[in-house]
Amino acid sequence: MLEARGLSKSYGSVPAVRNISFCLMPGQVLGYLGPNGSGKSTTVKMLTGLLEPSQGQVLYGGQDIHTDLAAYRKCLGYVPEEANLYPYLTGEEYLEMVAMLRAMPEVHKRRTIRSLLQLFSLWPHRHVTLDSYSKGMRQRIILIAALMDNPDVLILDEPLSGLDVTSALIIKNLIQALSARGKTIFYCSHILEVVEKVCSHLIILRKGQVIAQGPTIEVREQIGNSSLEGVFLQLVEERDVSQVANEIVDVVIST
Repeated sequence: MLEARGLSKSYGSVPAVRNISFCLMPGQVLGYLGPNGSGKSTTVKMLTGLLEPSQGQVLYGGQDIHTDLAAYRKCLGYVPEEANLYPYLTGEEYLEMVAMLRAMPEVHKRRTIRSLLQLFSLWPHRHVTLDSYSKGMRQRIILIAALMDNPDVLILDEPLSGLDVTSALIIKNLIQALSARGKTIFYCSHILEVVEKVCSHLIILRKGQVIAQGPTIEVREQIGNSSLEGVFLQLVEERDVSQVANEIVDVVIST
């Protein structure tokens, strides 16, 4: 179980996240939603141990992750929002480096890397340096790196960024298959239709605070809206998005 207890983070006197609490069980997919600046990325960094909270705790298996951060990260697969890779390495070399850092057995490492590169349509590009990869290809390498050691917990921050339609469909089905196998998945995204399809539970943030939380179906029913998009607009957006779109068109046409 991945748990956040009263998780808060401030940068100086500015609060980024305030009193976030949840319990994420094996087999559950938690969708973490909010507009830009609502505290999503800060939460992700605390869940991965990249940031220490100002207050509260992140626990895995009932133990604070900072008690043994290396052991926790061994159980963790992380897809960051930005795929910052070593540009002078080839795709295969990067995955071999990740496997070495995770102490994967040699035979298992080679078989897994080969199979995943083929399944993600990257095998023909395995000897090409990462600086020559497209954004979508780099994203697929990051996904392979997160999955290759069979982690129990997956933290996915905009995992579909840059992917083509086929790859995005594979990842959506992959998330469902992994949750069915008992993986614990934290899914942070702006793509509401995907969140609605793959996430069993939701947290919606606004200005660093939780404004809605619970099973996806229950959140929709509580707000009285049939779609997650409608729920999000009702809870988060202070402006009439249709009106704003029309005003933008008016400005463009009048120039």
